Amino acid sequence: MRLSTKAAAVSAALTAALSFTALGGAASAAAPAAKSAPVTCTAATTKVTVQQVDRPINHLLLKAKNTGTKTCYAYGAPFLRFDEGQAATPWLDASKPQAVVTLEPGQSAYAAIGTSSPEGSEGSVAHKLDVHFSNRAMNGSVGGPAAAKLPQDGVYVDSSAFVTYWQTSAADALTW
Repeated sequence: MRLSTKAAAVSAALTAALSFTALGGAASAAAPAAKSAPVTCTAATTKVTVQQVDRPINHLLLKAKNTGTKTCYAYGAPFLRFDEGQAATPWLDASKPQAVVTLEPGQSAYAAIGTSSPEGSEGSVAHKLDVHFSNRAMNGSVGGPAAAKLPQDGVYVDSSAFVTYWQTSAADALTW
């Protein structure tokens, strides 16, 4: 008789444990979802600005601020198109960071734009700049372009122009 009382107690404990686990699983399934997954930064979710800088010479600072509600990834470097240029400004490979720049809402990414050098040729004054954001594979852009306002008198750009990869600080971007 004693054995069946112990067996009943063990059975009741096991049933309670299984019920608790099942309820816990249902409770966690019903819990609100964690933060949404990051998205790729685009012109629709960022504000892009250009600033002339004193140093280094012949450089501009490009800033992209995440104005969206989700974290976004600034992949690679921006694709830049000055005026009606036929080709995007080349990326400076030496500026590639260790990781993708991740922007929480309100945070910014930076890229330096080298506009000209003594070795450059075939230059002109640009008055318009379109900024396209790179896709994850870094072989094309996503979304439409963001229009960045250049200085009123324009910017001289020649064949030596380049843009750095996105950086987490303006100082890092301007080291190139």
